[in-house]
Amino acid sequence: MRTIRHHVDLRASEQPAAPFLIAPETGAIMTYGELQRASRALGGFLLAQGLQKGDKVALMLHNSYQTARLLIGVMYAGFTVAPLNLLSQRSQLEYVIDHSDTALIFTSEELAPRVHEALGAVQREVKVVVLDPDAPRAIDKPRSSVKKVGAAPHTDLELPLVHEEDDCLLMYTSGTTGKPKGVLHPHRSVVAGGEYTSAAHCLGGEDRVMCALPLYHINGQIVTGVAPLVHGGSVVMPHRFSVSDYWRHVAEHHCTWINVVPTIIAYLLNAPDPRDSGLDISRVKFCRSASAPLAPDLHRAFERKFGIGVIETFGMTETNAPCFTNPYDASKRKLGSPGQAYGNEAKVIDLHTGATQRVGVEGEIMLRGDNVMKCYYKDPETTASTLQSDGWMRSGDVGYLDADGFVFVTGRIKELIIKGGENIAPREIDEALLKHPAVLEAAAVGIADSLYGQEIMVCVVLKPGSRCTADELKTFSQRELGSYKAPKILKIVDSLPKGPSGKVQRLKLLD
Repeated sequence: MRTIRHHVDLRASEQPAAPFLIAPETGAIMTYGELQRASRALGGFLLAQGLQKGDKVALMLHNSYQTARLLIGVMYAGFTVAPLNLLSQRSQLEYVIDHSDTALIFTSEELAPRVHEALGAVQREVKVVVLDPDAPRAIDKPRSSVKKVGAAPHTDLELPLVHEEDDCLLMYTSGTTGKPKGVLHPHRSVVAGGEYTSAAHCLGGEDRVMCALPLYHINGQIVTGVAPLVHGGSVVMPHRFSVSDYWRHVAEHHCTWINVVPTIIAYLLNAPDPRDSGLDISRVKFCRSASAPLAPDLHRAFERKFGIGVIETFGMTETNAPCFTNPYDASKRKLGSPGQAYGNEAKVIDLHTGATQRVGVEGEIMLRGDNVMKCYYKDPETTASTLQSDGWMRSGDVGYLDADGFVFVTGRIKELIIKGGENIAPREIDEALLKHPAVLEAAAVGIADSLYGQEIMVCVVLKPGSRCTADELKTFSQRELGSYKAPKILKIVDSLPKGPSGKVQRLKLLD
């Protein structure tokens, strides 16, 4: 069965003492038996608070032992988990809590003031439980609460039955404009995401992943939360990404694969080689990169420096993370492509007519499969324009498929720069500037122009210790791109605005 409860119960039956999660800061280990016990106790607790099957339970928490336990436990118990983005501004937080119909929020003492502030604009009762994120039994004894709630577990209350099509995850997209959209997933699609990840990467019970991505993002949730549950492996989950601690955690806890975003790859490349300090990272079979395009130069440099192959992939909140992946076999991967459709189907359609494009012809990427979302929550109009009656979903991404079925993503429909009637993909500009030895990150965006309609602006972050002027980089870009695609404006900045996945939010560059 494709339900979270089925897989937790299966693992607890087959390997109750096997670890599911390791919290490196405290050394706490959550076994599959403990995960099952905690999930049942959590279900009783939520029922005792008056919640009913399917009600929304929000998490406003950094990565921790308790965050992972709650993420899985809420779904196990028959409720819908709604992780809150810690990077949200107050207005976004107010909107998501209100729009999602959240009934109860779990948070920490550190983040409780933000929750309390946001609830001031919500015109209904929302219960809040404040807990110690690192405590092994926080539901039994919460440390405090913004609103007083009962804390004793109620394991005698019978949990509701859970089916594949029951809702279990509500994720809000980190869009660059407008209000976030609530992506609603049933158990079927959540488990399918874990299945596709596990099968594509040939993962089994002996595998352990290093997760430094936030659990309020679909990548962290599905790839490093649900997938280990499906294949019986385990996850090492520090509070947050740290350059200085990353490889130490990988080595000390014997991780066999790592899950990153291109930003993490860039930071690791500019840090010392862990082997120089005696750390053994030889158990790592591969590095999985997703959530944003990986520049080929970064890809090559990482593999050269660490001797670890990179499997580039592509996913969306709407598809429960994975929908394209490069093969496990390194000899069959293609640099610059996030791979072939895996588990789901893919095609490319003409942007104007909707006709299926030929091999190599650019258009909008379409997806269909069991991992695709159920709908946009309380937004039938957007759902209807995104999900077609035959199951195909519009991705909003522009790209093409080659003769082997590998996808090449050239941009987002809303991010395309249209200069003098010509479509220019921001990624092409980014990758040209990333070839410069002083550039750590680059992001291009279209700006209004009276002559061409749009011109090109690029914001660049330099590598630590590097020196380079904007004029030097503009000259470099003209050599790489030609005068038409070279940026009219180039700014050197300290950082780029990013969502929780590490994906650059390009339109915020205009603020």
